[in-house]
Parts: sequence; structure tokens; C-alpha cells
Amino acid sequence: MAATDKIDGTSRMTIQEVSRLSGLSEPTLRYYEKIGLISAVERDRSSGHRRYGPAVVETIEALSCLRSTGMSVRDMRAYLRHLDTSDAGRLRELFQRNAERLAGEIERMRVRLRYLELKADLSSARERGDAEAERRAVTDIMPVIADLY
Repeated sequence: MAATDKIDGTSRMTIQEVSRLSGLSEPTLRYYEKIGLISAVERDRSSGHRRYGPAVVETIEALSCLRSTGMSVRDMRAYLRHLDTSDAGRLRELFQRNAERLAGEIERMRVRLRYLELKADLSSARERGDAEAERRAVTDIMPVIADLY
């Protein structure tokens, strides 16, 4: 049988194909099935290997996008639960909350980046023997250190 087969006339993908397509590892795909994040995956009758149908693949692609944002499994469950309802407000709240979380992470990363840039400036000033530039770098880095905590 080819990697992609047809069961009941519908194209099915192997776990390797779905992994490559979604960027999710095979163990992650199995885990998502085990915890019910994706529905039970059909098995090839002769080999017992998983065969992913189009609807499951579509769900996996959406989950992969959500996971890439750092969304929790709990929030991915909520996304799937509210997807088929007319309650767009809950989805908006879910996305807004996660956007705010991600914005906070980005801000913390910007502080870390600034700290490293200033440390490089400080090292450069020391390397050149430039006492004035070293003093400026120390002055500039102190408030950033406070922001790291």
C-alpha cells in the first residue's frame, strides 16, 4: 500500500505524512489522540497503522497553529469545544487572553535582549579601555536589570 491510502474512497494520510504536514511530532499526534484532543484515528485493517482522514488532518493543522503560539492544551480544548457553537464571544475571549499572554512574553524577551545588548556594549567598552563608555553602559544596564526581575 502507498503511504497515503483510501479507506472507503476517502484519502487517508499516514502519521509520518501528518507529522511532516503539521510540524507536530508523531508522539505528539499520538498524545493528542490519547487525551481526546483529536478524535480516535482510524486504523488500516491489514497493518493496524493510523490513517488520518481529512477532517482530523484539518483539526491537527489548526491545533498545530495554536500550539505554535504557546497555547495550552486546556485552551486548545476550549477552542475545539466552542468552534462548533454560535458563541463567537468565547472564542474572541480565548484568543484575546492568549494574545495578551504572548504580548507579555514578547515584552519579557525584549528586556532580555536589551540586557544582552548592553552587556555586549559594556564588554566592548572594557575591551577598548574606554572608561567613559563603560560608565555609560553600567548606568544604562541598571534599570534593565531591575526589569529582569
